Amino acid sequence: MKNKIYYQDAYIQTFTAHVLKQEKDENGNWYAVLDQTAFYPTGGGQPHDTGTISVEKVVNVEEIDGEVRHYLESPLQDSAGEVSGTIDWERRFDHMQQHAGQHILSAAFEQLFDYNTVGFHLGVDNLTIDLETENLTDAEVKKAEALANRIILENRPIETKWVTEEELSHYPLRKETKVKKDIRLVIIPEFDYNGCGGTHPKATGEVRGIKILDWEKQRKKVRIQFACGNRVLQLLGDKQRLLLGLTKLLNAPEAEMEQAVARLLENGKLTEKALEQAQESLLQYEANDLLAKNNHIVAEVFQNRTIQELQKLARFVIAEDDGALVLFVSANDSRMQLVCARGTTRTENMKALVGEILPLLNGKGGGNDSFAQGGGNALIPAEEILQQLLTVIR
Repeated sequence: MKNKIYYQDAYIQTFTAHVLKQEKDENGNWYAVLDQTAFYPTGGGQPHDTGTISVEKVVNVEEIDGEVRHYLESPLQDSAGEVSGTIDWERRFDHMQQHAGQHILSAAFEQLFDYNTVGFHLGVDNLTIDLETENLTDAEVKKAEALANRIILENRPIETKWVTEEELSHYPLRKETKVKKDIRLVIIPEFDYNGCGGTHPKATGEVRGIKILDWEKQRKKVRIQFACGNRVLQLLGDKQRLLLGLTKLLNAPEAEMEQAVARLLENGKLTEKALEQAQESLLQYEANDLLAKNNHIVAEVFQNRTIQELQKLARFVIAEDDGALVLFVSANDSRMQLVCARGTTRTENMKALVGEILPLLNGKGGGNDSFAQGGGNALIPAEEILQQLLTVIR
């Protein structure tokens, strides 16, 4: 572990090293292996560090076959001498806050309710743990969050210790360790003892705070989404800006925001219903107008009418005149839509009629003897399609 500087001191941001090798992996990505490194590789639920080696950006860090590989945007130009490494400290410290916060929150749920943590994810935008329980109440969440924040406020030390498998029995571990050698414990005295290979701050006070944001049941466990430290402040700032913007848009104070949005949604539904009724009235008027201009056979070409609109219009026509025959064609950019319908006193087969025309469009359709529709590519003009329909009918 001597070459892993992040285990010696998680706060080291710059270091020097020598390049042991530099080559491409099986996917053609350049990576360098150093004789020592402060870059933390992905592992234990914690993402890798980023930063630079010399002037080249480190975009990924993985430990493979016992070596820490630093994946680079471009290969190092001078790898023979000493190189300098610089950690993206903002990213590293964020991971330290979130990881330590996860330990604290998991320990709080276990101590209070005996809910074990069986999953952990630390992402750029979200942080989650999975609890081994099928139910979680508001009261339990508040109690666990309060205990976690009390531990943070007490600014307890966060210690790390390397132990052997035989020495594990001396510690009240929260869960059994998976590794059997090079075992690293992260300890918050008299609160949490856990095997972990991640980076953590020196004291709980540096976590600053924990806020549970949401939780949901997933099969036989509950997933909790939360934030720690600087992420809490960032989220608070983002949400406050959003709320201030909404108060201006809705002309309502923050305390009445929920009621204002509910009223807005209800008004939207009423407006949508009124618009729908108006559109139906217009379609009814259009159907009557088409019947007045045509003698039972209503054959029309449209531009950019949806299939649903054509279907409604056709139904209005045959409802008004049970002896009507409807042949509608609509050209919509590179697509062609057909709707064919007949009144109850007619006997033509609409499904067969549409089936005659669709091959001309490389199209597909469906329906029954009295009402059918289809669509395809606009390979020939809409007027020609309508004439083909009339020819078949006659």
